[in-house]
Amino acid sequence: MRRRNLMFGVAAAFGLGACSQSSKFKTYRGPEVTFVVVNKEARNMYLFHGDKVLETYRIDLGFAPRGEKMVEGDGKTPEGLYKINRRNPNSKFHLSLGISYPNAKDKAQAAALGKSPGGDIFIHGNSTLNRRDKKDWTWGCIAITDRQMEDVYAMVRNGTPIQINP
Repeated sequence: MRRRNLMFGVAAAFGLGACSQSSKFKTYRGPEVTFVVVNKEARNMYLFHGDKVLETYRIDLGFAPRGEKMVEGDGKTPEGLYKINRRNPNSKFHLSLGISYPNAKDKAQAAALGKSPGGDIFIHGNSTLNRRDKKDWTWGCIAITDRQMEDVYAMVRNGTPIQINP
C-alpha cells in the first residue's frame, strides 16, 4: 500500500509539473548589454553591446509623451542620461527595471517650479488592467510586452547606462 501511494504521488508531481507555466525569469548568455537607448519620437528602445544593436523594441510611453518630464504627475517620460538602478521581480507590470530618475538636474528644475520631480520611472511589462489598448498609457515609464520584458530583465544589469532621447 505504501509503495502504491508513493508511486501515485510521484506520478502526480510529474503531471502537475508538466502543466505548470514556464518561469518569467530567463537566463541570458549572450553579449553584455552595455548601453540602452530610447528614442521617444520613434517609439523604439535599443539594447547595445558596444556599438552593435543586440535588440530593438517598440515601446509605449507616458500619456503625455512630447517634451521633457518636469514634475510629478505630468505624464511625461524623462529625457537624459540615467542608469538602470534597481529590479522589481514582483511588479504589478509583470517585471520592471528602475531608472535613476530624478538626477540632480531634474530635482533642481522641479524645485525651481516649487514642485516634486516625481520618481519611480521604470522599463516594465504591459499590464492589461491599466493599458486598455491605448498607446502611451503609462505615467512616464517605458512599456514593452511581458515576453519582451522577460528578455530585457535577463539581459540588462543594474548599472547599465540608459539614454532617453526626445
